[in-house]
Amino acid sequence: MFSGLLHKFRESDIVVRFIYINVAVYIIAVSIGVFSVLFNAAPLAGYAVRCLELPASLGLLLHRPWTLVTYMFLHEHLMHILWNMLALYMFGKVFLNFYSVRHFVGTYIIGGLFGGMAFIVSYNIFPYFAPYVNSSCLVGASASVLAIIVSSAVRSPGYRLNLLLFGSVKLSTLAMVSVVISFLMLSGENAGGNFAHLGGAFAGWLMAFMLGRGVDVTLLVNRPLDFLVSIFGKKRKRKCRKGKFTYSASCGDRAGDYEFNARKKAGEAEIDRILEKIKKGGYASLSEDEKKRLFDASK
Repeated sequence: MFSGLLHKFRESDIVVRFIYINVAVYIIAVSIGVFSVLFNAAPLAGYAVRCLELPASLGLLLHRPWTLVTYMFLHEHLMHILWNMLALYMFGKVFLNFYSVRHFVGTYIIGGLFGGMAFIVSYNIFPYFAPYVNSSCLVGASASVLAIIVSSAVRSPGYRLNLLLFGSVKLSTLAMVSVVISFLMLSGENAGGNFAHLGGAFAGWLMAFMLGRGVDVTLLVNRPLDFLVSIFGKKRKRKCRKGKFTYSASCGDRAGDYEFNARKKAGEAEIDRILEKIKKGGYASLSEDEKKRLFDASK
């Protein structure tokens, strides 16, 4: 069973892989909670969750800095993860129509980081939250999902989605409604979560805005990830035999295909941006570098 799931994970696209990761973390967390109750070790479950959730307290954050990343893969209950994963699947697929796989990874993580920082800053600045700083924590992929929705809407605001109850709706309208609702609920029960939503939305806008000007902010995430993959890829090299020859087959072969497809899609997105710039300002509005890229692509 495990080998079958692992095979499906490897064969899935990046959106489904992230859903697998979120679901796996949820199942592990719930399982720890169940067994801790059965063995009369309830504090164990609380400790496991605290190791992953993002605290509002700066003092606690200093002791658990990794929670800035882990919180965005942890969910509180079944409906929480269900809605987030449905949104991630739907809008993640839309996102990949405009951006590359690497952009998805970077936007998800950067959106989560901005959301987490917005949560922490809001709880430590506004007096309203002062009594709750030491007891409040953040979990969930909502900020990352908002980043993906907003960046897609910035790239193609007129793109339409058919929703069950509302019919055909523009992506820009969905993004705007999500942001407005989060803003209006900043003083509600889930105020910290809504601050995180706004942080994620800003990250999505920033990613799309900067990429439209030739700056890929997702490299801030993807370059460290590339470095880690290269380290672990070298450790996992294996020896293979074929006939009388011996050669090394790296586990990074699949990663090579991933890199190629990511670069190809990123290149296509850049050409689309240049053509859009020509439409608005004419060929003379292009920089020398953009003219060279367009010439190379035309060959």
